[in-house]
Amino acid sequence: MATNQKFSQFRVNRTLLITGAAMSGFGAVLALTGTVIVVTTLASAGRSWAQQMETPPSAMAAKAMQQAKAASLAGLEAWRTESRAASSN
Repeated sequence: MATNQKFSQFRVNRTLLITGAAMSGFGAVLALTGTVIVVTTLASAGRSWAQQMETPPSAMAAKAMQQAKAASLAGLEAWRTESRAASSN
């Protein structure tokens, strides 16, 4: 019975509650807008930087992949050669 009496005295000022919720919503929209502006600006700067490069990033990535494949094949061939030499002894 005492618990019900404590909660029945709990009263919220609805005007302040609505004002706070509205301000929170406005702040969230403002923060989202700021985030969109930052991301757009960084993406634009990144595109501009990539266009000014002598070698495009896609060509650099292709070259790195080609080098990695060559290194992998060289390592595999060295391992096979060593395995054959060890098994024939």
